[in-house]
Amino acid sequence: MRTVEVLFVIVILLGAFTITTQFAVLPSSSQAFGTDLGELAQSTLETLDAQGVLSETVFSDDADAWGDLQKALSASLPVNVVYNLSVYNLSTTSGVVSYQLSKSIADASFGVDSDSASLLVASPDVTFTQDPEKVGGESTDITLYILNCNDANGWWITGYTGQSLATEFYNILSPYFTTTVLLNSTAELQLLLDNSPSLPGDVENAVVINTFGEAVPIPSYYANLYDTSYSDDYARYCYVLGQKTNTYNWTWVSIVGYPFYYVTNTNYFDDDNNGWGIYGMEDSNVQQAGLQAFLQGLTDRDYAHVSTDIKQDVNVVYLTSESIELCNEYGIYPRPYQTSARALDEYYMLDTYQLSALELFNRPEDDSGTTSVDESDYIPAATYTNIEGSDKKGAFTAIGLSRTPDVRITALGLLMYYHPNIYRSEFGASGKSMLVTLQLGQQGGT
Repeated sequence: MRTVEVLFVIVILLGAFTITTQFAVLPSSSQAFGTDLGELAQSTLETLDAQGVLSETVFSDDADAWGDLQKALSASLPVNVVYNLSVYNLSTTSGVVSYQLSKSIADASFGVDSDSASLLVASPDVTFTQDPEKVGGESTDITLYILNCNDANGWWITGYTGQSLATEFYNILSPYFTTTVLLNSTAELQLLLDNSPSLPGDVENAVVINTFGEAVPIPSYYANLYDTSYSDDYARYCYVLGQKTNTYNWTWVSIVGYPFYYVTNTNYFDDDNNGWGIYGMEDSNVQQAGLQAFLQGLTDRDYAHVSTDIKQDVNVVYLTSESIELCNEYGIYPRPYQTSARALDEYYMLDTYQLSALELFNRPEDDSGTTSVDESDYIPAATYTNIEGSDKKGAFTAIGLSRTPDVRITALGLLMYYHPNIYRSEFGASGKSMLVTLQLGQQGGT
């Protein structure tokens, strides 16, 4: 009985298979096993244009140049793919764009199976320039100071040193500032804190980037002062930094992690390490108290040693739509999603210290129903502004992301805050663009 049932099932399956194959519409061999001709055409045009072959040829009447282009096309395409490349002049009359065929080359005729792509090509004698407006505009010269101290070590900048990051920041941000100064030692940092006339640039309204992650360089004067007179309460130094930020209307920038967690001076703390084997650091009475002390100084409050932890790991966060638009405006393209392990509590930043925040990332959604902490109350990265009356009195950029640091995120945060214009120019005669289309087909197709 079982054998009959099995045979009956087999007959049903064979019948279903036979009927399906009779009515199934199979693709042609070229569709089933061929190349995506549209994508191939687009990539071929872009490659030839990037190499300069396309722009040099389509604006030329030189037969040898066109012969070289044909050779380049043949070398770029599979042997069973044929092409037809057409070049069109563009003209505009009363706002209407017209296309007039200028030249066409082909190596074979086409069947029904073909696809095409097009590219607008600029003449080689057309030059495009991009000139950024200086931060502060014409009314205010703002100096960018970058900590490049050779007597300091960093933390949470895995894979980098403070000095290598300083070079990257210089390259990406110096075009936006009238003056950019690398502070190459903690002694030069002391000159900045003292507003010394021997230091280049203007201390007022400056931007100061700390490239050392969760550690902040400390000059020997301050290291000795708080070591001998204040029982190693190095958080007081962070309070001074906050005061200076308020007094001179700085924008102090922390590029990654939890700001002001350590102080660093490899000469003064040569026998001290941060507990993870990095010498030249000290965390005595700093850690969480460092950030609190800085915020007290920034907002012009009396100093109090407060060690409350105000950070939260909120996992993956995504750039806001405004941040993404600015990526296109400034040509800076970090990964749009990041991991934030040092997001700051909005209650302390916005309520307790009464700062305003310009945020780079969307906050995580409210998950208070499933966890003990509502992660939507924490800010992954922002520039916080201190307003006293109607006056701006210092700002603080805190990038609370996980290591390793991405200088593009910090740069984006600063450009979002200051929003300098980009002036783009085109030089060259008008009518110096042509539309190039490339049609591809497969031999042997149906």
